[in-house]
Amino acid sequence: MGRLGLSTTESARLLLLGMLALSVVLAEQEGENLSGLSNNPDKAIFAVRENGTTCLMVEFAVKFLVPYDVLALNGIDLITEQASFILPRGAEIEGKCGSTESEIHISWKNKAYTLRIYFTKELRDKGAEVWKISKVQFVYDTSETSHFINAYNPGKHTASTHRLSALVTPAGRSFVCQAQQTLTLISSDHQKGVTVSMYDIQIQPFDMASDFMFSEPFKCMTDQRERLEETLPLILGFILALIIVITLTIYHFHLKLTATQPQLPRDRSMYKNM
Repeated sequence: MGRLGLSTTESARLLLLGMLALSVVLAEQEGENLSGLSNNPDKAIFAVRENGTTCLMVEFAVKFLVPYDVLALNGIDLITEQASFILPRGAEIEGKCGSTESEIHISWKNKAYTLRIYFTKELRDKGAEVWKISKVQFVYDTSETSHFINAYNPGKHTASTHRLSALVTPAGRSFVCQAQQTLTLISSDHQKGVTVSMYDIQIQPFDMASDFMFSEPFKCMTDQRERLEETLPLILGFILALIIVITLTIYHFHLKLTATQPQLPRDRSMYKNM
């Protein structure tokens, strides 16, 4: 007579496999391109979602300046040209969220270009918890002719930062900056310097407030200084106007007081002769 049920060992094995499969499903992470929501044609919006909830989101415009070699007209010497282009809104997105480390990978042109940004959360002095960009990598292919024209010895290169600590922000808040933030990456192409400039930024890689919603913003120092520079002339103008009003008011009261006092003649000899 055959077995009608599974043994205890087999049941435990199947249960374990089921739990592993469930954990894979629960840990599923996906990237979404939300750039169509922005009115700025240069600005891209990307989100990484885990278990149906946003765990990392970036909004920014990014410009790249990439040096590359071309052969001079004499066919012997090499000269350096600059390829300048922006991050396209239609890029593909991948990412990974964690409690202390997160990352986002943005690719376009069939992965001829890939921008990778790595985030870290850490404790600072007095127990303050912050997050920052700890590393940026940019992979580019100089055989891609829309930006690299007549490149010498074309191929893929990787440019990376070294010991980066950028956009340091208190944990639980999003980094916001209108001003340009520029990073210099060192390329595997003969140590050339690749410039990555980000502006009109809002980024949060941890502790999102809710789905597709940033937490309280933390403004960059550059924006704060620019705002102060804009408002300082108004403040000074208001103070100057207030001083003028106070001065005129005091002068007005002084005139009224002096006008009501009896005026005695300065030469009193006339009273002595009477």
